[in-house]
Amino acid sequence: MLRFNYCRSIFKSTLIYHRNLHSGLEDAGPMASRLKSRSVVRFSGPDTVKFLQGLLTNDVRRFSESSGEKSSTVPTPNMASVSTPPMYAALLTPQGRFLYDFFLYSPSRPEEKLDRTGSGPGSDSGRDGSVELFADVDVDVLDELLETLKKYRLRSKVNIENVAEEFSCWQRYGRNLSGSSSVGWGGGVDRAGESTASGNKYGWQWYKDPRLDCLGYRSIFPSDATPPLVEADKETDERNYLLWRLEHGVAEGSSEIPKGEAIPLEYNFVGLNAISFDKGCYVGQELIARTHHRGVIRKRLIPLRFIDGNGKEVKQKIAARAEVVESGTGKKMGTVSTALGSRGMGVMRVEEAFKPSAELTVKGSEDVKVEAIRPTWWPVEWFQQNQSGVAAA
Repeated sequence: MLRFNYCRSIFKSTLIYHRNLHSGLEDAGPMASRLKSRSVVRFSGPDTVKFLQGLLTNDVRRFSESSGEKSSTVPTPNMASVSTPPMYAALLTPQGRFLYDFFLYSPSRPEEKLDRTGSGPGSDSGRDGSVELFADVDVDVLDELLETLKKYRLRSKVNIENVAEEFSCWQRYGRNLSGSSSVGWGGGVDRAGESTASGNKYGWQWYKDPRLDCLGYRSIFPSDATPPLVEADKETDERNYLLWRLEHGVAEGSSEIPKGEAIPLEYNFVGLNAISFDKGCYVGQELIARTHHRGVIRKRLIPLRFIDGNGKEVKQKIAARAEVVESGTGKKMGTVSTALGSRGMGVMRVEEAFKPSAELTVKGSEDVKVEAIRPTWWPVEWFQQNQSGVAAA
Protein backbone atom coordinates (compact mmCIF):
# COMPACT_ATOMS: atom_id res chain seq x y z
CA MET A 1 0.00 0.00 0.00
CA LEU A 2 1.32 3.44 -0.85
CA ARG A 3 2.68 5.55 1.96
CA PHE A 4 1.64 9.19 1.75
CA ASN A 5 5.09 10.39 2.74
CA TYR A 6 5.13 13.70 1.02
CA CYS A 7 4.27 15.55 4.23
CA ARG A 8 5.53 19.10 4.48
CA SER A 9 6.29 20.99 7.66
CA ILE A 10 5.80 24.72 8.17
CA PHE A 11 7.31 24.97 11.62
CA LYS A 12 10.45 26.79 12.79
CA SER A 13 13.14 24.77 14.54
CA THR A 14 13.66 25.11 18.28
CA LEU A 15 14.24 22.22 20.69
CA ILE A 16 11.35 21.98 23.12
CA TYR A 17 11.32 19.20 25.63
CA HIS A 18 9.91 20.60 28.88
CA ARG A 19 6.55 19.52 30.29
CA ASN A 20 4.73 22.54 28.90
CA LEU A 21 1.74 22.86 26.63
CA HIS A 22 2.48 25.08 23.66
CA SER A 23 -0.36 27.04 22.14
CA GLY A 24 1.05 26.26 18.69
CA LEU A 25 3.90 24.19 17.32
CA GLU A 26 5.53 26.82 15.14
CA ASP A 27 8.69 26.63 17.27
CA ALA A 28 8.60 22.90 17.96
CA GLY A 29 11.70 20.79 17.44
CA PRO A 30 12.04 17.08 18.26
CA MET A 31 9.71 16.08 21.08
CA ALA A 32 8.73 12.83 22.79
CA SER A 33 5.62 12.00 24.78
CA ARG A 34 4.60 9.02 26.83
CA LEU A 35 1.07 8.34 25.62
CA LYS A 36 -0.97 7.77 28.77
CA SER A 37 -4.05 7.64 26.56
CA ARG A 38 -2.84 4.30 25.18
CA SER A 39 -2.46 0.87 26.75
CA VAL A 40 -0.76 -2.34 25.58
CA VAL A 41 -2.22 -5.78 24.83
CA ARG A 42 -0.26 -8.93 23.96
CA PHE A 43 -1.47 -11.65 21.57
CA SER A 44 0.27 -15.04 21.48
CA GLY A 45 -0.40 -18.55 20.28
CA PRO A 46 -0.44 -20.48 17.00
CA ASP A 47 -3.70 -18.86 15.80
CA THR A 48 -2.69 -15.26 16.54
CA VAL A 49 -2.38 -14.09 12.94
CA LYS A 50 -5.41 -16.03 11.70
CA PHE A 51 -7.52 -14.62 14.55
CA LEU A 52 -6.59 -10.98 13.91
CA GLN A 53 -6.73 -11.41 10.13
CA GLY A 54 -10.43 -12.19 10.32
CA LEU A 55 -11.17 -9.19 12.53
CA LEU A 56 -9.03 -6.20 11.55
CA THR A 57 -9.08 -3.96 8.49
CA ASN A 58 -5.41 -4.47 7.56
CA ASP A 59 -3.50 -7.53 6.30
CA VAL A 60 -2.02 -9.06 9.44
CA ARG A 61 -0.45 -11.94 7.49
CA ARG A 62 2.63 -9.78 7.09
CA PHE A 63 3.63 -10.71 10.64
CA SER A 64 3.74 -14.43 9.87
CA GLU A 65 6.17 -13.98 6.99
CA SER A 66 9.95 -13.93 7.27
CA SER A 67 11.36 -10.43 7.47
CA GLY A 68 12.45 -9.68 3.96
CA GLU A 69 12.40 -5.90 3.84
CA LYS A 70 14.38 -3.14 5.45
CA SER A 71 12.69 -2.19 8.67
CA SER A 72 11.22 1.24 9.34
CA THR A 73 13.16 1.54 12.56
CA VAL A 74 15.55 4.15 13.81
CA PRO A 75 19.08 2.67 13.45
CA THR A 76 19.81 1.04 16.80
CA PRO A 77 23.10 -0.44 18.06
CA ASN A 78 23.30 -4.25 17.81
CA MET A 79 19.72 -4.66 16.59
CA ALA A 80 18.63 -6.67 13.58
CA SER A 81 18.88 -4.66 10.35
CA VAL A 82 15.72 -6.28 9.03
CA SER A 83 12.41 -6.58 10.88
CA THR A 84 8.70 -6.29 10.25
CA PRO A 85 7.41 -2.69 10.49
CA PRO A 86 4.38 -1.99 12.70
CA MET A 87 0.87 -1.76 11.31
CA TYR A 88 -2.16 0.45 11.92
CA ALA A 89 -5.58 -1.20 11.75
CA ALA A 90 -9.10 -1.01 13.13
CA LEU A 91 -11.85 -3.29 14.39
CA LEU A 92 -15.29 -2.38 13.02
CA THR A 93 -18.88 -3.24 13.72
CA PRO A 94 -20.59 -5.66 11.31
CA GLN A 95 -22.14 -2.52 9.75
CA GLY A 96 -18.69 -1.10 8.99
CA ARG A 97 -18.58 1.53 11.73
CA PHE A 98 -15.45 2.19 13.79
CA LEU A 99 -14.96 0.47 17.17
CA TYR A 100 -11.27 0.41 18.13
CA ASP A 101 -7.91 1.19 16.56
CA PHE A 102 -4.72 -0.86 16.94
CA PHE A 103 -1.02 -0.26 16.40
CA LEU A 104 0.45 -3.75 15.98
CA TYR A 105 4.11 -4.55 16.69
CA SER A 106 6.13 -7.73 16.28
CA PRO A 107 9.08 -8.28 18.64
CA SER A 108 12.33 -9.48 17.09
CA ARG A 109 12.46 -13.22 16.57
CA PRO A 110 15.14 -15.27 18.34
CA GLU A 111 17.09 -15.94 15.13
CA GLU A 112 17.17 -12.19 14.39
CA LYS A 113 18.99 -11.46 17.66
CA LEU A 114 22.35 -12.38 19.16
CA ASP A 115 22.59 -15.13 21.73
CA ARG A 116 22.88 -14.25 25.41
CA THR A 117 26.67 -13.95 25.16
CA GLY A 118 26.39 -11.47 22.31
CA SER A 119 28.93 -13.45 20.30
CA GLY A 120 26.71 -15.28 17.83
CA PRO A 121 23.26 -15.52 16.31
CA GLY A 122 20.31 -16.56 18.41
CA SER A 123 18.59 -19.89 18.01
CA ASP A 124 15.17 -20.54 16.57
CA SER A 125 14.94 -23.95 18.21
CA GLY A 126 11.74 -24.68 20.04
CA ARG A 127 9.57 -22.49 17.82
CA ASP A 128 6.17 -24.04 17.23
CA GLY A 129 4.93 -21.64 14.58
CA SER A 130 3.45 -19.28 17.17
CA VAL A 131 3.52 -15.56 16.57
CA GLU A 132 3.63 -13.01 19.37
CA LEU A 133 2.20 -9.58 18.64
CA PHE A 134 1.72 -6.49 20.77
CA ALA A 135 -0.89 -3.78 20.21
CA ASP A 136 -1.19 -0.30 21.64
CA VAL A 137 -4.86 0.56 22.07
CA ASP A 138 -7.08 3.25 23.59
CA VAL A 139 -6.82 3.01 27.38
CA ASP A 140 -10.36 4.35 27.91
CA VAL A 141 -11.93 1.32 26.22
CA LEU A 142 -9.37 -1.31 27.25
CA ASP A 143 -11.67 -3.50 29.33
CA GLU A 144 -14.43 -3.33 26.74
CA LEU A 145 -11.98 -4.12 23.93
CA LEU A 146 -10.60 -7.17 25.77
CA GLU A 147 -14.11 -8.45 26.37
CA THR A 148 -14.99 -7.98 22.68
CA LEU A 149 -11.87 -9.80 21.50
CA LYS A 150 -12.51 -12.72 23.82
CA LYS A 151 -16.06 -13.04 22.47
CA TYR A 152 -14.65 -13.36 18.95
CA ARG A 153 -11.92 -15.79 20.04
CA LEU A 154 -14.20 -18.87 20.36
CA ARG A 155 -11.90 -21.89 19.92
CA SER A 156 -8.97 -20.02 18.39
CA LYS A 157 -5.65 -20.86 20.02
CA VAL A 158 -4.69 -17.33 20.94
CA ASN A 159 -3.95 -15.76 24.30
CA ILE A 160 -5.02 -12.15 24.88
CA GLU A 161 -3.33 -10.39 27.80
CA ASN A 162 -3.39 -6.92 29.30
CA VAL A 163 0.28 -5.97 29.73
CA ALA A 164 -0.28 -2.28 30.50
CA GLU A 165 1.76 -2.59 33.71
CA GLU A 166 4.78 -3.85 31.80
CA PHE A 167 4.78 -1.61 28.73
CA SER A 168 4.11 2.02 27.80
CA CYS A 169 3.51 3.65 24.43
CA TRP A 170 5.68 6.56 23.24
CA GLN A 171 5.71 8.95 20.27
CA ARG A 172 8.59 11.05 18.86
CA TYR A 173 7.53 13.93 16.62
CA GLY A 174 8.24 17.51 15.63
CA ARG A 175 10.18 19.47 13.05
CA ASN A 176 13.66 18.37 11.87
CA LEU A 177 13.06 14.93 13.30
CA SER A 178 15.49 12.29 12.09
CA GLY A 179 16.49 8.86 13.27
CA SER A 180 19.35 10.29 15.31
CA SER A 181 17.54 13.33 16.76
CA SER A 182 17.49 13.00 20.52
CA VAL A 183 15.29 14.70 23.08
CA GLY A 184 17.71 15.90 25.75
CA TRP A 185 21.48 15.58 25.61
CA GLY A 186 22.24 11.99 26.58
CA GLY A 187 19.74 9.78 24.82
CA GLY A 188 21.76 8.33 21.95
CA VAL A 189 22.49 4.87 23.38
CA ASP A 190 19.72 2.32 23.14
CA ARG A 191 20.07 0.28 26.32
CA ALA A 192 16.75 -1.42 25.66
CA GLY A 193 17.87 -2.37 22.18
CA GLU A 194 21.19 -3.72 23.46
CA SER A 195 19.39 -5.98 25.93
CA THR A 196 17.17 -7.31 23.16
CA ALA A 197 20.11 -7.96 20.88
CA SER A 198 21.70 -10.07 23.61
CA GLY A 199 18.68 -12.30 23.90
CA ASN A 200 16.73 -10.47 26.60
CA LYS A 201 13.02 -11.18 26.33
CA TYR A 202 12.15 -7.48 26.33
CA GLY A 203 13.60 -4.46 24.57
CA TRP A 204 12.23 -2.32 21.79
CA GLN A 205 13.21 0.23 19.20
CA TRP A 206 11.61 3.22 17.51
CA TYR A 207 9.64 2.63 14.30
CA LYS A 208 8.38 5.10 11.73
CA ASP A 209 4.73 5.78 12.43
CA PRO A 210 2.86 3.37 10.12
CA ARG A 211 0.28 6.02 9.23
CA LEU A 212 2.30 9.00 7.94
CA ASP A 213 5.96 9.95 7.92
CA CYS A 214 5.11 13.43 9.20
CA LEU A 215 3.78 11.94 12.46
CA GLY A 216 7.29 10.83 13.42
CA TYR A 217 8.21 7.65 15.26
CA ARG A 218 6.23 5.38 17.54
CA SER A 219 6.80 2.28 19.66
CA ILE A 220 6.20 0.58 22.97
CA PHE A 221 8.89 0.27 25.63
CA PRO A 222 9.19 -1.35 29.06
CA SER A 223 7.47 0.94 31.56
CA ASP A 224 10.49 1.01 33.86
CA ALA A 225 12.90 2.20 31.15
CA THR A 226 13.45 5.45 29.29
CA PRO A 227 13.28 4.98 25.50
CA PRO A 228 16.39 5.54 23.39
CA LEU A 229 16.98 9.09 22.15
CA VAL A 230 14.97 10.50 25.08
CA GLU A 231 16.82 11.76 28.12
CA ALA A 232 15.18 10.81 31.41
CA ASP A 233 12.49 13.27 32.57
CA LYS A 234 12.57 15.22 29.28
CA GLU A 235 9.34 13.98 27.76
CA THR A 236 6.79 16.65 26.92
CA ASP A 237 3.09 16.83 27.70
CA GLU A 238 0.97 14.45 25.61
CA ARG A 239 -1.25 17.37 24.64
CA ASN A 240 1.57 18.55 22.39
CA TYR A 241 1.21 15.30 20.47
CA LEU A 242 -2.51 16.01 20.22
CA LEU A 243 -1.72 19.47 18.82
CA TRP A 244 0.69 17.89 16.35
CA ARG A 245 -2.06 15.55 15.13
CA LEU A 246 -4.58 18.39 14.99
CA GLU A 247 -2.20 20.26 12.70
CA HIS A 248 -2.19 17.28 10.34
CA GLY A 249 -5.82 16.23 10.76
CA VAL A 250 -5.21 12.75 12.22
CA ALA A 251 -7.59 11.34 14.84
CA GLU A 252 -6.68 8.54 17.21
CA GLY A 253 -8.69 6.43 19.64
CA SER A 254 -12.36 6.12 20.44
CA SER A 255 -12.58 9.52 22.12
CA GLU A 256 -11.75 11.23 18.80
CA ILE A 257 -13.29 8.68 16.42
CA PRO A 258 -16.86 8.10 17.71
CA LYS A 259 -17.27 4.43 18.55
CA GLY A 260 -20.12 2.74 16.69
CA GLU A 261 -20.76 5.86 14.59
CA ALA A 262 -17.69 6.88 12.61
CA ILE A 263 -17.23 5.71 9.02
CA PRO A 264 -13.50 4.89 8.67
CA LEU A 265 -13.22 6.30 5.14
CA GLU A 266 -14.48 9.69 6.35
CA TYR A 267 -11.70 9.62 8.96
CA ASN A 268 -9.16 9.06 6.16
CA PHE A 269 -8.19 5.51 7.17
CA VAL A 270 -7.17 4.69 3.60
CA GLY A 271 -4.63 7.51 3.57
CA LEU A 272 -3.43 6.39 7.02
CA ASN A 273 -2.56 2.92 5.69
CA ALA A 274 -5.12 1.26 7.95
CA ILE A 275 -7.12 -0.65 5.35
CA SER A 276 -6.18 -3.41 2.91
CA PHE A 277 -8.51 -3.96 -0.04
CA ASP A 278 -6.74 -7.17 -1.06
CA LYS A 279 -6.86 -9.23 2.14
CA GLY A 280 -10.37 -10.66 1.86
CA CYS A 281 -13.11 -10.71 4.46
CA TYR A 282 -13.07 -9.11 7.90
CA VAL A 283 -15.76 -7.73 10.18
CA GLY A 284 -17.50 -4.79 8.45
CA GLN A 285 -15.63 -5.30 5.16
CA GLU A 286 -18.65 -5.13 2.85
CA LEU A 287 -19.57 -1.49 3.54
CA ILE A 288 -15.93 -0.35 3.43
CA ALA A 289 -15.29 -2.02 0.07
CA ARG A 290 -18.55 -0.77 -1.47
CA THR A 291 -17.98 2.83 -0.34
CA HIS A 292 -14.35 2.83 -1.45
CA HIS A 293 -15.00 1.46 -4.93
CA ARG A 294 -17.85 3.89 -5.43
CA GLY A 295 -15.09 6.49 -5.31
CA VAL A 296 -16.88 9.43 -3.70
CA ILE A 297 -16.28 10.44 -0.07
CA ARG A 298 -18.18 13.68 0.41
CA LYS A 299 -17.21 14.24 4.03
CA ARG A 300 -13.74 13.94 5.56
CA LEU A 301 -11.91 14.74 8.77
CA ILE A 302 -10.29 18.14 8.23
CA PRO A 303 -7.95 20.29 10.41
CA LEU A 304 -9.64 23.44 11.69
CA ARG A 305 -8.40 26.74 13.08
CA PHE A 306 -10.61 28.96 15.25
CA ILE A 307 -10.15 32.70 14.74
CA ASP A 308 -11.93 35.94 15.50
CA GLY A 309 -13.15 38.55 13.04
CA ASN A 310 -9.64 40.00 12.76
CA GLY A 311 -8.05 36.66 11.89
CA LYS A 312 -6.45 36.19 15.31
CA GLU A 313 -6.58 32.77 16.93
CA VAL A 314 -9.18 32.62 19.68
CA LYS A 315 -8.43 31.37 23.17
CA GLN A 316 -11.89 30.30 24.21
CA LYS A 317 -12.69 26.63 24.51
CA ILE A 318 -14.53 25.06 21.60
CA ALA A 319 -16.45 21.97 22.68
CA ALA A 320 -16.35 18.68 20.82
CA ARG A 321 -19.58 18.02 18.92
CA ALA A 322 -20.01 21.75 18.25
CA GLU A 323 -21.61 22.35 14.87
CA VAL A 324 -19.84 24.29 12.14
CA VAL A 325 -22.26 26.27 9.98
CA GLU A 326 -22.13 28.62 7.00
CA SER A 327 -22.57 32.08 8.49
CA GLY A 328 -24.86 33.42 5.79
CA THR A 329 -27.31 30.56 5.47
CA GLY A 330 -26.86 28.70 8.75
CA LYS A 331 -26.39 25.48 6.76
CA LYS A 332 -24.52 22.80 8.68
CA MET A 333 -21.09 22.10 7.19
CA GLY A 334 -19.82 19.61 9.75
CA THR A 335 -19.08 18.88 13.38
CA VAL A 336 -16.01 19.52 15.53
CA SER A 337 -14.73 16.16 16.73
CA THR A 338 -11.73 17.32 18.77
CA ALA A 339 -10.43 20.73 19.83
CA LEU A 340 -7.56 22.10 21.89
CA GLY A 341 -6.99 25.82 22.16
CA SER A 342 -7.37 27.46 18.77
CA ARG A 343 -6.90 24.18 16.87
CA GLY A 344 -9.31 21.39 16.13
CA MET A 345 -10.52 18.94 13.56
CA GLY A 346 -13.93 17.91 12.38
CA VAL A 347 -15.78 15.88 9.80
CA MET A 348 -16.80 18.41 7.15
CA ARG A 349 -18.37 18.52 3.72
CA VAL A 350 -15.21 18.81 1.66
CA GLU A 351 -16.57 20.74 -1.31
CA GLU A 352 -18.38 23.36 0.77
CA ALA A 353 -15.70 23.70 3.45
CA PHE A 354 -13.02 24.65 0.94
CA LYS A 355 -15.01 27.07 -1.19
CA PRO A 356 -13.12 30.39 -1.25
CA SER A 357 -16.36 32.21 -0.57
CA ALA A 358 -17.33 30.06 2.42
CA GLU A 359 -17.57 31.83 5.79
CA LEU A 360 -17.75 29.24 8.54
CA THR A 361 -18.64 29.85 12.18
CA VAL A 362 -19.33 27.80 15.29
CA LYS A 363 -23.06 27.51 15.92
CA GLY A 364 -23.95 29.34 19.14
CA SER A 365 -20.61 31.20 19.05
CA GLU A 366 -20.97 33.17 15.86
CA ASP A 367 -18.05 35.42 16.78
CA VAL A 368 -15.75 32.42 16.35
CA LYS A 369 -14.79 31.92 12.73
CA VAL A 370 -13.62 28.54 11.44
CA GLU A 371 -10.87 28.09 8.89
CA ALA A 372 -10.67 24.69 7.14
CA ILE A 373 -7.11 23.65 6.29
CA ARG A 374 -6.16 21.12 3.65
CA PRO A 375 -3.41 18.73 4.91
CA THR A 376 -0.47 18.51 2.52
CA TRP A 377 -0.37 14.73 2.87
CA TRP A 378 -3.78 14.35 1.21
CA PRO A 379 -3.53 12.67 -2.21
CA VAL A 380 -4.65 14.80 -5.13
CA GLU A 381 -7.62 12.59 -5.94
CA TRP A 382 -9.24 13.47 -2.61
CA PHE A 383 -9.38 17.07 -3.64
CA GLN A 384 -10.16 17.45 -7.29
CA GLN A 385 -12.41 20.49 -6.94
CA ASN A 386 -12.12 23.96 -5.42
CA GLN A 387 -8.34 23.77 -5.07
CA SER A 388 -7.78 27.51 -5.31
CA GLY A 389 -7.80 29.61 -2.18
CA VAL A 390 -7.19 26.71 0.21
CA ALA A 391 -4.84 27.02 3.18
CA ALA A 392 -2.28 24.22 3.54
CA ALA A 393 -1.30 22.53 6.81
